[in-house]
Amino acid sequence: MAAYSEIVIDHFQNPRNAGEMESPDGEATTSNPVCGDRMRVMIRVEDGVISEMRWKTRGCPPAIATSSYASEMVRGMTLEEAEALTREAIAEGVGGLPADKVHCSVLAADAIRGAVADYRENLAAG
Repeated sequence: MAAYSEIVIDHFQNPRNAGEMESPDGEATTSNPVCGDRMRVMIRVEDGVISEMRWKTRGCPPAIATSSYASEMVRGMTLEEAEALTREAIAEGVGGLPADKVHCSVLAADAIRGAVADYRENLAAG
C-alpha cells in the first residue's frame, strides 16, 4: 500500500463538507475513465467569493481526501483564485500523493474549475 500523509489519512477518515448542496450556484462532475473515480463539486458564491463547497466522490481514499481538502481550501477564495488552483497546489496541500494517485488532485482541480465555469454561465444566463 502506498504511503499517505497524515493529512490524506485525516481527510479520508474524517471527510469535511461531503454531501449534497441545495440549489448550488455552480456545479461540475469530473471522472477518470482509467480508474473509475468520479467527483461532483457544488459551490455557493457570495460577492465573487466561494463561501461553501460540497462534494460527492466515488473513488479511492486519496480521491475522497483531496475532495475534502479542496472543499476547505477554496472557502474564501475569489472565483479567479479558484480557477487558478492547480492540481499541484492540492497535492502539495495534502502533503503529497504517490505518483499513481496524482490523478485524484487533477479531478479536484478540474471539478472546481468546472463549477466556477458553470456559475459564470448561470450568471450570464440571468
